[in-house]
Amino acid sequence: MNDMRAALYDSYGPPEVLYEGRVPVPVRKPGEVLVRVHAASVNGGELYGRAGKVRLVTGRRFPQRTGLDFAGEVAEVDASVTGLRAGDRVWGILGRSFGSAAEYVSVRPRQIAYAPENVTLTEAASLPAGGTTSLTALRDKAGLRAGERLLVRGASGGVGSVAVQLGKALGAHVTGLASAENSDFVRELGADEVLDHRTTPLPELDRYDVIMDTVGTEHRLLRTRLAPGGRLVSIAFDIDRPVRSIGYLLGSAVHGRQRVRFFSGNPKHDLFAELTAYVERGDLRPVVDTVHPLAGIAAAHRALEAGGVRGKHVLRLV
Repeated sequence: MNDMRAALYDSYGPPEVLYEGRVPVPVRKPGEVLVRVHAASVNGGELYGRAGKVRLVTGRRFPQRTGLDFAGEVAEVDASVTGLRAGDRVWGILGRSFGSAAEYVSVRPRQIAYAPENVTLTEAASLPAGGTTSLTALRDKAGLRAGERLLVRGASGGVGSVAVQLGKALGAHVTGLASAENSDFVRELGADEVLDHRTTPLPELDRYDVIMDTVGTEHRLLRTRLAPGGRLVSIAFDIDRPVRSIGYLLGSAVHGRQRVRFFSGNPKHDLFAELTAYVERGDLRPVVDTVHPLAGIAAAHRALEAGGVRGKHVLRLV
């Protein structure tokens, strides 16, 4: 086993630059676990990476890889690692690098946890990034409490669809902001109310205790829709105006009663284990829009860019 299939691109550009190629199987370092990837999801940040919008971070070395989270089974375990063995079903996130859209990944034990037993690995792959992001945003950053009013902007997407479910599990009254076409879908996830983002101007929204923004724009307007003591937590910034957008987010996190929280997730084992428990209790279910073969990576990116997604686009490798 010298090489493996992986999603690659040789230049920044549209989805068509993506292709299925071959790269060396990662060498498992001391203390690491080699995981055979069964499935990986497609995340919004990967679109920006592929398009070259964050090239100051991704650099100019090609070919480049894509994929952030994954679900699969343990293939090899370093002798120093305890609690894991070959064949265990696991899920996780690579961290702050791409490359999970491939047949194998090598990770540290803190980057993975046992996958839920009540869903398939293909279904499970839709949850690690969106699930840990939503749990961190709502519970840890915003401190969402039972009985509070929560607005989820982008409620039908890969992160928003999870945030709606977790908001209900935490006891909040949940309002989803999504397209009219997806309103029934968002209600099925547990939302108490769904508003059409095309016909509901942001200044006319009610006031909420917590607003979770997955879009990354109009933070000033959203902040005005917070109730006294309200919290706005954003997982995205305006990619077309990054300096202004990030500057506002950082400044708002310090000044004013209605604070803004912004974070870039890098979850560890304990958070994945908590997410597993939410799924196995039935508080959270995977939402898969479409399953693609690895060779369909360009089509998956194209579909996500087109919008109207319900949950996640998933790449199945096994």
